Amino acid sequence: MINVNVKNETARLRAVVLGTAESVGPIPTLDEAYDPKSVEHIKAGTYPKEEDMVKEMEAVASVFKKYEVTVYRPKVIKDYNQIFARDIAFVIDDKFIRANILPDRDREIEAIEHVWGQIPEEQRLQLPEECHVEGGDVMPWNDYIFIGTYSGEDYADYITARTNMDAVIAIQELFPNKTVKSFELRKSNTEAKENALHLDCCFQPIGTNKAILHKNGFLVESEYQWLVDYFGEDNIFEITKDEMYNMNSNVFSIAEDVVISEQNFTRLNTWLRENGFTVEEVPYAEIAKQEGLLRCSTLPLIRD
Repeated sequence: MINVNVKNETARLRAVVLGTAESVGPIPTLDEAYDPKSVEHIKAGTYPKEEDMVKEMEAVASVFKKYEVTVYRPKVIKDYNQIFARDIAFVIDDKFIRANILPDRDREIEAIEHVWGQIPEEQRLQLPEECHVEGGDVMPWNDYIFIGTYSGEDYADYITARTNMDAVIAIQELFPNKTVKSFELRKSNTEAKENALHLDCCFQPIGTNKAILHKNGFLVESEYQWLVDYFGEDNIFEITKDEMYNMNSNVFSIAEDVVISEQNFTRLNTWLRENGFTVEEVPYAEIAKQEGLLRCSTLPLIRD
């Protein structure tokens, strides 16, 4: 039995699903790529190799082991990318919500059946079909739920637009006691540096009152400004366009004072340490080529 419980992004982690890079299959064709960054690397011949990505994910698994976190892995489906566990489901309070993701990725949720089968039925939810949502856009933060969305009339034209307003409204109805705050994200199918694939690609809370933020990821300046005011300017680490492109906001908290981060994020990791965080550095640059990093490949089930 797994009694899921997640109130925010940083409380002490006890159980998590970590994706897998085993048997990711051949390099996708350009038509099969889901995001502009993968397209860049396919064209350049620098698309990540399976063995490198497996090593990177094992480095994360060993950090979890060090902190005595229970780790579940998806069943391996042959020739299928199952790295980004965050997309397929998310937990808010004691509810495990299956995401409605790109249809091509339905089998990913089946691969964690051994996990959600252990979650009591009354804790498992699925949103109506018209609600498009991926876990990278959903952030529980105590009394708030932050959600990245895109509500432009050209929503359907963007393979990078993953969460719609129907989902925002449905989540607000499910959690009437919380304030759902949605943020319009900048989308591009072709320019990786102009595309915030998910909210966690341009924003993430850390600690108890700090945040990593990238202004250009937000379409509406007042929504970005709301976050600056909420966390306070002195508590924000503002990342550059290049740092966003390299996924600097996509770190992952094991506790309020422990963050797993990519080893090349020199400026961020220095700032984190100066602000009292323990930084567990791992190599994750190959996985980053698919426009996802540490938060994207983890699905927290229980935080104290």
